[in-house]
Amino acid sequence: MRALYFDCFAGASGDMICGALIDAGADFDALQAQIASLGLSGYQLRTERVKRSGIAATKFNVAVDETQQPHRHLKDIIAIINRSTLSERTKQRAVHAFELLADAEALVHETTRDHVHFHEVGAVDSIIDTVGAMIGFELLGVERCFASPLRVGHGTVKTAHGLMPIPAPATAGLLRGVPIYAGDIEGEFVTPTGAAILATLAESFETLPAMKMTKAGYGAGTRDPQGFPNALRVVLGDLELAGRDEAVSVIETNIDDMNPQAFGFVMEKALALGALDAFLTATQMKKSRPGVMLTVLCEPAARETILEMLLAETTTLGVRHYEARRRVLERMMETVTTRYGEVRVKVARDGGRTLHFQPEYEDCARLARQLGVPVIEVQSAASAAYRERLDEQNGELEKE
Repeated sequence: MRALYFDCFAGASGDMICGALIDAGADFDALQAQIASLGLSGYQLRTERVKRSGIAATKFNVAVDETQQPHRHLKDIIAIINRSTLSERTKQRAVHAFELLADAEALVHETTRDHVHFHEVGAVDSIIDTVGAMIGFELLGVERCFASPLRVGHGTVKTAHGLMPIPAPATAGLLRGVPIYAGDIEGEFVTPTGAAILATLAESFETLPAMKMTKAGYGAGTRDPQGFPNALRVVLGDLELAGRDEAVSVIETNIDDMNPQAFGFVMEKALALGALDAFLTATQMKKSRPGVMLTVLCEPAARETILEMLLAETTTLGVRHYEARRRVLERMMETVTTRYGEVRVKVARDGGRTLHFQPEYEDCARLARQLGVPVIEVQSAASAAYRERLDEQNGELEKE
């Protein structure tokens, strides 16, 4: 199974992602031809070979005639994408990225996604970067995608709304639940476009999974700070994930004297620091007092960071931890079409067997809100659509 890993040691932006995918083997001429089907005007595409702290990388450049470019709303961008000749899968990914952007902007400005007036992210270069990333992803034949924790930078960035803290509010909204860190160089390292692309493509943000690497590519950022390779690396390889065993750290602590409101904050922070899971179990403690056992599962590399956070953020006087093994199934996202719209389905497999599947809740909830229908109806429709797909696949196998 072909997988791609975004190694975001210098953050990520739309042009860096496109450059890295091209550097890893996505054909630039094919990518450019597909972008042309969007029907946009007033731009030119080119790539160039550059170096960032001695590392050779591909710089993806979109030169735009700013005098010809209108401001756009979400519906305008979706119309541009849907009238193109792109594959349906690429269209779906591109539209989903812009919907995520619209929702993030709407939350920041307390409005709805349909009333969001895109500025930077609605410009031609951002549309091309976003769609180009989805095209490059498909050209490389990637089936699964992962990303590292994200270096976001620090300081302020100039936007159409004025100076904003880094990460910009929309970027911060897109990266909820994603492990991030500032780094020691001031500036914006993850743009809203980059965040939306990664949020669409990456199924998790973790250390490099076990894979047989076949290719690596580097996409250059615009800045070239001394002594720092401002580039995004992508790693292509083959995964063998069915029924794999892996190490996991288990962290536990019993608490009976903390404000219950704080538990949600602590669990969110644990997940942001890279926890695989966090949960609470009711317990009975000394003096027959009711208490809670807080358990966090994480990769061994994240153990110390999460331990320190729990000691600082909770009232516990001690935390226990131990190593365990877990067996995980091969996991992937597929998309089905229902009468309500497109829904991603999380599928778990063991080799060639599909063991179980679950419609993605956020997709179902989004469609339920848009259409004013119960979310369980959308979930049922998605489950039925995927079950029908499985039956068709099994029927084809029986014929063979």
